Amino acid sequence: MEFKATNTSPLDWSGDVLALGLFDDQVELTGDFATLDEKLAGTLKELMEETEFKAKTDSNISTRVGGNSLIRKVILVGLGQRDKLQLDTLRRAAASIAKTAKSLKAKTVGVSLPIFETAEATAQAITEGVELALYQDTRFKSEPDEKGHGITQIELLGLAGTESAITRAQNICSGVILARELVAAPANEINPITMADMAKDLATTYGFELNILEKEDCEKLGMGAFLGVAQASDLPPKFIHLIYRPQGTPRRKLAIIGKGLTFDSGGLNLKTSGSGIEMMKMDMGGAAATFGAAKVIGQLKPDVEVHFISAVTENMISGHAMHPGDFLKASNGKTIEVNNTDAEGRLTLADALVFADKLGVDAMIDLATLTGACIIALGDDIAGLWSPDDTLAQELETAAKTSGEKLWRMPLEEKYFEGLKAMHADMKNTGPRAGGSITAALFLKQFVEKTPWAHLDVAGPVWTDKDNGYHSAGATGYGVRLLVNWVMS
Repeated sequence: MEFKATNTSPLDWSGDVLALGLFDDQVELTGDFATLDEKLAGTLKELMEETEFKAKTDSNISTRVGGNSLIRKVILVGLGQRDKLQLDTLRRAAASIAKTAKSLKAKTVGVSLPIFETAEATAQAITEGVELALYQDTRFKSEPDEKGHGITQIELLGLAGTESAITRAQNICSGVILARELVAAPANEINPITMADMAKDLATTYGFELNILEKEDCEKLGMGAFLGVAQASDLPPKFIHLIYRPQGTPRRKLAIIGKGLTFDSGGLNLKTSGSGIEMMKMDMGGAAATFGAAKVIGQLKPDVEVHFISAVTENMISGHAMHPGDFLKASNGKTIEVNNTDAEGRLTLADALVFADKLGVDAMIDLATLTGACIIALGDDIAGLWSPDDTLAQELETAAKTSGEKLWRMPLEEKYFEGLKAMHADMKNTGPRAGGSITAALFLKQFVEKTPWAHLDVAGPVWTDKDNGYHSAGATGYGVRLLVNWVMS
């Protein structure tokens, strides 16, 4: 599928499907819309009247154009109120157009949407919406659809000269798709060994430095928390450290740490049927976003040094499994009483955070499918953000707004740490049920000494059970675009 940026007017464009975005104050056609409607023999007005189209956000109507028109069909997509327009409005509108054009069996599609902020930002948002909406994961189908979506060209009308923005969007989408594929793949396909192989491929393709710490290396570094989780699996743990270094002196240095549980059985606190155990392939959604972002950064090549880190393992059960009540010692010397083996992600992150904290970076963030409590608090679409650093939190909020990936800053209520205190160890790995996502963040905070740090609990938005705009049901690739925006800011 080719994207083409042109200054062709919708009045002059020819092809299979012409797609137009309208605000709610444009339903009474005026100006170019009225001229186009006249050219199309009143088709637009008739369609809008028949469907009672009000141009509300995410609304969409289409029809065939009669006569000798240079276009066969037209799509109208609602943009809602003009003063509430955001980049994500355009991204979602483009996704809606792409899906409708696919259902109409179009090959060439002309897209006319209003410019928001800049032409480049608009072109990027439209391209992202189309690419992400049309992506289909058929890797594990015995008879995949060889025909694909059928669309051969998307023409962005009124956006000539934005080719670099289109390319950037395609690069970003490649990282989102990698993250989607990592999360969607089952645990017999994605495991610590294949994750390490994927990191090697990224390093080879994009010239990253790569250090993979094996079990013995982690033992030497005292990573008792990470290794405690890993000890029941028949597969060896892999601590992956992928490094992008720009040419010249980096403007700043950053670290991104992703939770990498390729399967979480719950350990001896075994998850049961109905508790979501069959979906625990997605417990490496943080790592998937981390390496998806790495793929994008390898293509965009910013003047920022970035360390991509994940302590990758399974959490399984065997005669070697850690017991509820065991004490573990993390690599910073702090001791942890394991009162729930199903709160394992924070244990792996503990040693990963200590490792990243020693790198001398300017800031670091972790992403983790960490708590069900965050889903209860914020629902399926919004990630939780915790940080003691206001500047870093603001950077992430700005990056999220641009990407359309929602997050909400949550409190680091220090007194809640009382619920994590243990009788014979420095802390327990879980606290009371109330405020569970907050105590999880406070637990992680104990393993960061000096680096500005933020924690993102992405348990909700990494997966969706329904079509959600430009995310079809399944893995969403949440976090990749947010991370890239943060690194590039």
